[in-house]
Amino acid sequence: MILAAATNESLAQMSDYLIYSSMAVYTLAFLAHIAEWVFGSRSKVGRTAAALTRNDAGGSAPAVTVQVKQDGGTAVLDKPRVVTRSSAGARDVPDGPGAAGGTAQGDLYGRIAVSLTALAFLIEAAGVVTRAFSVQRAPWGNMYEFSTTFSTVAVGAYLGFLVARKNVRWIGLPLVTTVLLDLGMATTWLKTPSDQLVPALDSYWLWIHVSTAIFCGAVFYLGAVATLLYLFRDSYENKLATGGNPGSFARSVLERLPSAASLDKFSYRVNAAVFPLWTFTIIAGAIWAGDAWGRYWGWDAKEVWSFITWVGYAAYLHARATAGWKGRKAAYIALIAFGCFLFNYYGVNIFVNSKHSYAGV
Repeated sequence: MILAAATNESLAQMSDYLIYSSMAVYTLAFLAHIAEWVFGSRSKVGRTAAALTRNDAGGSAPAVTVQVKQDGGTAVLDKPRVVTRSSAGARDVPDGPGAAGGTAQGDLYGRIAVSLTALAFLIEAAGVVTRAFSVQRAPWGNMYEFSTTFSTVAVGAYLGFLVARKNVRWIGLPLVTTVLLDLGMATTWLKTPSDQLVPALDSYWLWIHVSTAIFCGAVFYLGAVATLLYLFRDSYENKLATGGNPGSFARSVLERLPSAASLDKFSYRVNAAVFPLWTFTIIAGAIWAGDAWGRYWGWDAKEVWSFITWVGYAAYLHARATAGWKGRKAAYIALIAFGCFLFNYYGVNIFVNSKHSYAGV
């Protein structure tokens, strides 16, 4: 018995060490992502590549041609353009060259950043698994465990998109920044000693309900980042289309992002894909509540805010299909819905008296 307790304590310490180690590697990844944006921005090649892909309708760059000599003559070929269309009548704007600005140096730093992010993910995942072994249960019985698992899943989802060859490297910098903030809060304010579950949580439904909630939150987060960047990029494109002159910082950052149509499409697809799973999460929670407390729904604060989050995303999906509510109006609804998810996690767990308040802080 004493030996088992000592072993569990050693595993808990190892888990803490791995989490702190992952934070160090995430910090290096953060610096590499910064270098990707900075050196890609300063490079002359990067500025040229950005000019080649800029929307001609904005009036900021002339049409680009390629000259090819053939048998003493010259044939002029139009530069091919890859256009992303959001809907009929919408702006036709090509995607930007990416955070690296289309430069070899910027791309090198970007690849280093992704490699460091993958390494940090593996270390953090090992810390989460070690925590599970130390407590001999699912590693999300309190807010510290939930936070570390949440950031692990969010990074895993991002890396999964990259493995699937999706153009999402632009998420890297905001994602790593958020993960560092999340782990900083977890290790500073939410840290609690490893312990066994309260009786209400000691169920196989913990693996089903909470794991799906974590996955949904991680994917909702990626959708929220895309939605927020969509609003900035859409304003930038509107300014160019109306003859405006954005500042040098706005050009350096926003012209390298995907077009507003691409960002809007990405956020819609990820939110729509995970919404049915969030519905299942609420249903699974109700079934678990029936087993634990003898009722399926009791208007507890966590239950209410989970339902409010569901309504928010349902309204967003409905707005996307409603004339006059597509674009920015629907994006605002999506951000409000994600804000409800965040309050459901931090606000309810810490500040509200609830049967689900297992913060342990």
